[in-house]
Order: sequence, then C-alpha cells, then structure tokens
Amino acid sequence: MIPATGAPPAALHPLRTRPFRLLFAGRVLSLTGDAVVPAALALAVLEATGSTGALALVLACAMVPKLLLLPVGGVLADRFDARTIALAMDLVRCAAQLLVGLQLLGGSPTLWLIAAASAAGGAAGAFAAPTGSPLVRGTVAEESLHRANAAMGIAYSATRVGGPALAGALVLTVGPGWAFVLDAVSFAVSAALLSVLRVERVPVPRRSVVADLREGWREVRSRDWYWTSLVAHSAWNGAAAVLMTLGPAIAVDRLGGAGAWVLMLQVGAVGLLAGSIAADRLKPSRPVLTANLALASYALPLLLLAAQAPGWLVIGAYGLAQAGLGVLTPVWDTVVQRAVPEQVLARVVSYDWLLSFAAMPLGYALAPLAAEAWGPGVPLVVAAVLVGGCCLATALVPGVRRLR
Repeated sequence: MIPATGAPPAALHPLRTRPFRLLFAGRVLSLTGDAVVPAALALAVLEATGSTGALALVLACAMVPKLLLLPVGGVLADRFDARTIALAMDLVRCAAQLLVGLQLLGGSPTLWLIAAASAAGGAAGAFAAPTGSPLVRGTVAEESLHRANAAMGIAYSATRVGGPALAGALVLTVGPGWAFVLDAVSFAVSAALLSVLRVERVPVPRRSVVADLREGWREVRSRDWYWTSLVAHSAWNGAAAVLMTLGPAIAVDRLGGAGAWVLMLQVGAVGLLAGSIAADRLKPSRPVLTANLALASYALPLLLLAAQAPGWLVIGAYGLAQAGLGVLTPVWDTVVQRAVPEQVLARVVSYDWLLSFAAMPLGYALAPLAAEAWGPGVPLVVAAVLVGGCCLATALVPGVRRLR
C-alpha cells in the first residue's frame, strides 16, 4: 500500500503526516477504551451473577470466534480495502460495547445478551486485527515504518499503564456500565477518523478463500525466520497465561498480599512503556534476533516465582521482561511489513495473531491442573524453559541470523 497523498519525506516523524496521524488518533482512542473494559467486565459479570463460571463463559464467547475467524479476517483484509474493514469492525464493536453498557446501566443485565455481545466483539476483533499492519504500511514511507510502529507501541503501552486506573475510577464512581459506554464512544470516534483516511491498496486476484489461506500459509512457511519466531511468540503467550493464572495466588501467599500483585502488574506496564520508547531509537543490525532474545527474558520472573524469590526481585524481573516485549513489538512489526509482499501481508499477520491467541487458552487450562498435581513450581519452571528455550533457539536459525 502507498498513501494516497504520496509518501511523506523520510525526515519527518510519521505523526507529522496527516494520514498516519488520523490512524494513530483512532488507535489511541480504541486502545484506551479496551484497556478499561477487562476490569469492568469482570466486576460487572460477577456482580450480576456471582459466578466465576459465568465470567468464564463470557470470556470464552469473546475468544472462540476470534480464534476461528482470524485467518478469514486476514483473507478479507488482503482481498478488500483494509481501511473499510477496520471501519466496519469499529462500528460492530461500538454497537456490542454499547449494548453491554446499556444492559449494565439498566440495572438488570442479561447474561446471554452480554455473552452474545462479547461473541460479536470477538468476531469483529478477528477481522480487525489483521488490518493493523496494512494500514500502517499504507500511511507512511518505508523509511518511517519503524518510528510509526514504535509510536503505536508507545500508545499501546501507555494505555496499559493508565487504563486500569481509569477503569477503577469509573467503576467506583459511576459504575462499570459507563466503562463500556466509553469504549463504544472510542470505537465510534475511531471509525469517524478512518472514514476520512484514504489508503490505496495493491490489487489481489480473486480466488477461493481456501486458495487465499493456502497462499498465506505458504508465505509463512517460506520464511524460516518468520515461522520459527512464531513458535517462540506462541510459547511466550502460553507462558504469560501460566503466570497470569498462578501469579495472583502466589503473590497473595508469598509476596505480601494482593497489593504485591497489583504493583507487579503496574511495574510490568511501566516496563512495557519503557521498552516501546527505547524501540523508537533502537536500530539493531539483526532485528529479529535482537527482538527474540529480548523476549526470552520472560523466563526470569517465572523462574524467580518458582524459586520463591523475594517480592522486589520478582517484580523487577517482570518489569524487565515486559520491557523486552515493548522492544520486540515495533521491531517485529517493521521487519514483517518490509519483508512480506503487501498483497499477502494481512494473511501472514493473521497467522501470527492466531498462534498467539491459541497458546493462551492452553496456558490458562493446563496451569491450574499442573499446579494442583505437582505444585505451582512445576508449571512455572516448564513455562520458563519453553519460552526461554524457544526464543533462544531462534538464534540457530539461518534466516534469523542473516536478516538485517
């Protein structure tokens, strides 16, 4: 893709160009709303039903459609205008979040309606996620891709820092329903900004969906640096799910209470932001290798938790690990956008999202079972070995070492 107004000068920061500025503003708004919703959703469902099973049902309704539809979302984003698809999915998610918000504000929320809205939002997310890279690729010059991705990473990280605080303020003052209304408004404004954004697209031959999926998978398999890195990224997401499942109980029992877990998450959010800021200036000669090595640092907090290390050490290690993630994301996105042909970019990216999302439910399901059978130390160590081993092993892949 190329911007309809022509490529901006390489010397300009992408935020000084109108197309990327519109895209960035919409992304910041929707990210802010999304950062508020998880805490509000959990409190709302538990308050309405008193059942953790009901919460699990709602979360599953959002996750399952996203997993099933991600590859199809990649096909559509390549075949049609990514901007139009992103705009339409913003409107769908606006309607879904508004429905939940009105249900909660009405005082008598219906579980099946909330579950249905979550399913609609998850499906819309599956179609929207693969449009991100094509839209960034289509609004900035190639020389500015890294700084554009770093800006997106900083925005994501900043909302992770401020989102929970905003969610807490909304829930405690006006109730969780307004958190969903805020998210709906953010998607509406994002759609309005996308409506005035013009991005040209590379024509893609019309074939069957199955043929398009196969072509996308061939592009993934043809790059050893890509598919091996996806294995490492999948291991990271699975390990993160293990930590998120077992970490709260360990923090309460050994690290000083619930406050220690909240502090750990906040330090992690700050580390993520710091890593994203550093990535704006970082220009590694071997970008994929550097990014994967940074990602391997997630093994450290897992091992320290398993070893019953002091709380300050675990919290610091988690902040460092999240900084590694902050470095990886912009570097990885830039490499992929430059290396993958534009006409298959969304399909290739959709497989990345698919593997990342698929590994997390596995971690959520297996971690408590393993902890009950052998104690929490075993799944934590296994997760650390997997994420550290998979990330470090990519250094043995010729394509990872050669890609500059």
